[in-house]
Amino acid sequence: MDLQQLWVEPVGSIIIARLRGVPTAAMLQDCQSRVVTLIKDMQHGKVLYDCLEMDTPSIDLVLMQQKFEADLNPLRIRKAIVVPNTKIAYLSRIAFGEGVHRVFYNDMAAAIKWLEE
Repeated sequence: MDLQQLWVEPVGSIIIARLRGVPTAAMLQDCQSRVVTLIKDMQHGKVLYDCLEMDTPSIDLVLMQQKFEADLNPLRIRKAIVVPNTKIAYLSRIAFGEGVHRVFYNDMAAAIKWLEE
C-alpha cells in the first residue's frame, strides 16, 4: 500500500487519520487497526478522520466501516470526519452509524475544536 494514502498519528490529544486517493478494504482495515492501537495506548478516543483528499468510496467499503464502528461502539469514541463534498458526507454518516460523531465540510479547525470540547 502506498504510504501516502494513509497516515495515522496522534497529534496532541487527538488521533488524526488521513486518507487519500481511492480507498480500499486493506486501507480501511489498516486504518482501523492503527486507530484502535492508538486509542488503547492513549486511553481515550478522540479521532479526526481527514477525508479531504479521499475519493468517493464504494458502498461495500461504507458497509465495512459501519461494521468496524459497531465493533468499536463500547469504547465510546468521539469522531470528527472532515469531508470535501456532500456525497462523501452522506456516505460518512452511513459508515459511522450511531456513534458519537460529526461531519464537517472543509473545516479542520472546527472539527478539532469540537473534539476538544
